[in-house]
Amino acid sequence: MGIFENATEAAEFLRAKIEVTPRIAIVLGSGLGEIAAQVESPICIPYSEIPHFPRSTVEGHSGRLVVGLLSGTPVAVMQGRVHGYEGYGPEQVTFPMRVLGRLGIGTVIITNAAGGVRFGMQQGDLLLISDQINLTGINPASGPNDARFGLRFFDMTEAYSGRLRAIAHAVADQNDIAIAEGVYLGLSGPSFETPAEIRAFRTLGADLVGMSTVQEVIVARHMEIEVLGISCVTNLAAGMTKEHLNHEEVMETGLRIQSTLAKLLSCIVPQI
Repeated sequence: MGIFENATEAAEFLRAKIEVTPRIAIVLGSGLGEIAAQVESPICIPYSEIPHFPRSTVEGHSGRLVVGLLSGTPVAVMQGRVHGYEGYGPEQVTFPMRVLGRLGIGTVIITNAAGGVRFGMQQGDLLLISDQINLTGINPASGPNDARFGLRFFDMTEAYSGRLRAIAHAVADQNDIAIAEGVYLGLSGPSFETPAEIRAFRTLGADLVGMSTVQEVIVARHMEIEVLGISCVTNLAAGMTKEHLNHEEVMETGLRIQSTLAKLLSCIVPQI
């Protein structure tokens, strides 16, 4: 079977398991899993049980789908994702997004842990993603196009919804949460970037750098799913401090900021 048929099979499997029909999905990045604990009447489905679903192997990614109510709104929360550096191809990395689309999701909130490239950032800052640069070397929509998913050539002018960013800014202001905007640059990983690369990325206009998100967003827009992206600055990028980078630092900062992110998301979701 093709990707469309596999995604449909996975979506039908989920429909038989869940009690509510979510229209909003949330993808949680490294160390940012607390929001899943706030889902009411949750039905938790391990990725290993979902047909054709890839399994996360990275620390900080629980690897399960949580479906229930967040602030009274039906949601599907992906507690973890897979990445190309784990050995997965672009079709596998973006397959969960295909499944969410077949499940009827119209809006996705994608979160990630990111390195801060722009001067003046601090660990723990939250930024709305205003645009992205895909330097993974792969466009996941390459290959034969299945028109049941979307157009062969599709627009990426507003990859991240201006409408959703306006809602997020208003909610953040109401809750005294500081949040700015920035451009996210995605790489394949798993090595952290070199100082020279970070200087080049800053010249390209990047404010944030990470190893996820960009391919998921391309596939979401292929299916005309509206996207809100939120990055947590878990570390300052290579060369910006004298410290060496490590995943433990990413996890620690994510855990420290996740309660603020959870508050923000729980207030944004009912407004969408």
